[in-house]
Amino acid sequence: MKITKVDAPRCAGGENPMWDAARQVLHYIDNSGMKVHTYDPVSGNSRTLDMPAVITTLVLRNGGGAVVTLRTGIHFLDLDTGKLDLIHPLPDPPPHVFNDGKVDSRGRFIIGASTANFADPGPDGGLFRLDPDLTLTRLDSGIHFSNSPCWSPDGGTFYFSDSWINTTYAYDYDVKTGNVSNRRPFVNTSDLGGLPDGATVDTDGLYWVAVFRGGKIAAYRPDGTLDRAIDMPVPLVSSVAFGGPDLDRLYVTTIAHDVAAGGDEGQDDPEGLAGSLFVIEGLGARGNPEPGFAG
Repeated sequence: MKITKVDAPRCAGGENPMWDAARQVLHYIDNSGMKVHTYDPVSGNSRTLDMPAVITTLVLRNGGGAVVTLRTGIHFLDLDTGKLDLIHPLPDPPPHVFNDGKVDSRGRFIIGASTANFADPGPDGGLFRLDPDLTLTRLDSGIHFSNSPCWSPDGGTFYFSDSWINTTYAYDYDVKTGNVSNRRPFVNTSDLGGLPDGATVDTDGLYWVAVFRGGKIAAYRPDGTLDRAIDMPVPLVSSVAFGGPDLDRLYVTTIAHDVAAGGDEGQDDPEGLAGSLFVIEGLGARGNPEPGFAG
């Protein structure tokens, strides 16, 4: 196994790596830096789009471009020009903000929502579904700080975290309707020293999650037992995604400053690595292609 710092733009708040199989590039976001970065691992070149507000999620769209969530709502994004089109405002009532989302196998965008106060969130966030006809439906409530949406390879189990209580839940997922049921605790990352952030699932059904503040990437088996934990060079690891032509490289985003903890807390970064993009090779695992939004 080899961990390498990628020669790509650093982020104040690196998040949401997303492999674009059509272009063979990696998109990732700088949430508080209000940017979308695109990295080409073949040429080594990167391209950056500036956003007008904090950005929290990016997924690809079948018709081209992407869907992104900003503090202003859900938008279509042209990845070539940076043009944004608002398609849905924030959930009503405020102070909800969208935070982390993925697309299911039928092209529906499943998005978490949190309160705007990330330093001390209340349990009035939740889970939403944006259908291809742009209808927005609430699926669940009682979430403080939403993260980690992803599915088992067969699509029948949906994983979703309430990071504030260090807990990832598993739901039964109805692929036909896009509804969730039977929420139950799946894993708790407290013993790894941090909270669950961005996550993905490999072809064997292992759940890979960034343990924010714990400086680790953890892989859990479908029964919730820890398969392995990988130590990263910085503590504020934020999200993971498999990429590369064979989907066998794990890209890892990181964050420079722990805003919720008051700035630089927890950082010991003499080499200036915090906020960098990393890639892990030689894991012996492969990811599943990410579907695009069908709307």
